[in-house]
Amino acid sequence: QVHLVESGGGLVQAGGSLRLSCKAPTAITSTFNPLAFAWYRQVPGKHRDLVATITADRSTNYVDAVKDRFIISRDNARKTVYLQMTSLKPEDAAVYYCNTNPTQPNWGFGTQVTVSS
Repeated sequence: QVHLVESGGGLVQAGGSLRLSCKAPTAITSTFNPLAFAWYRQVPGKHRDLVATITADRSTNYVDAVKDRFIISRDNARKTVYLQMTSLKPEDAAVYYCNTNPTQPNWGFGTQVTVSS
């Protein structure tokens, strides 16, 4: 189990941008580097949905709803995974979580993204 901490959420107007971070503060690089990660999001009363994935060799995939607007990346030296979100829409508002891919059982607290119209 790798401990992951999400940050970077906030309130933004529609059309704006945010960059989320997911840091593994206690992992060592030999543990972090081979892992694949993913960002998920969840709105109240709904399932947690996959948003984007990144492999150890930095191959990425996105759900259609965020393609061409979001970019997932990783900085192994900083043991951090990022989600750069641009052209935000009200429907992007959610709590965003990161996890390994496949997921490990325990989830972090996530980071809230609010988009005003």
